[in-house]
Amino acid sequence: MPNARNCFAALLVIALAGTVTPSGHATPKAARAEKPAEVVPRGQREAKDISYGNWQKLCYKAGGAPTLCRTSITGQFATGQTAIRVDLIEREDAATTRLQLFVPVGMYLQQPPRLRVDQGAPVRVPYTWCLTNLCVAADVAAPKMIKEMESGTTLTLELVDSNLLAMTTSIPLTQFASVHKGTPARTLEQDIDE
Repeated sequence: MPNARNCFAALLVIALAGTVTPSGHATPKAARAEKPAEVVPRGQREAKDISYGNWQKLCYKAGGAPTLCRTSITGQFATGQTAIRVDLIEREDAATTRLQLFVPVGMYLQQPPRLRVDQGAPVRVPYTWCLTNLCVAADVAAPKMIKEMESGTTLTLELVDSNLLAMTTSIPLTQFASVHKGTPARTLEQDIDE
C-alpha cells in the first residue's frame, strides 16, 4: 500500500506536468494547449457613417530592396478620421501575401476581426498591436481568400467592441481585382547613396 508521502509526490508531479487521461497517463501542458473561448456578442450594430474611397495600389522600392506593393482601401467617418483600412501587402521576393486591417481603438482584443467575402466562410485575422488611435490586425492571406476577393462583390468586416457588441461594415470589392492585378497608381522609389 503506497504511503501518503508517495501519493502526494505523484500528484505533485502530475499537477506540474499536465493532466491525467482516463487511462491514468499524464499529458504535458503543451500537448493540451487550447484556443481561447469564442465570445458571444451581446448584440449587434452596423458601423454607420463610414464612406469608402476607391481601391488603390501603391508600390515602394527603396535602394536595392525588393519592391513592396500595397493594394488598399480606406473607410472614413464623416469627420474625415480614418475608420477602417484594409491592406493587401505583397513583396516581390516573398511567397506569401499579408492581409492587414487598421481598426479603431476600443475593440475587444480577445475577439479578432472576422472577414467574409460575400457568403463565404469567415476568416479570423488576429490583432498584432494597438497604438493610441488605432489597432492593427494582420496575418498571412490565403491564396483562396485573395481569389475570393478578386471575384467577390462585398467584403464584410465584423468587429466586437469593448461593450461586447458586434459591429459590421461592408467594404466594396467591385474594383479590387482590376486594381490588384493592374499597374500601380504610383511607385515610390528611394535611392540610397553610401
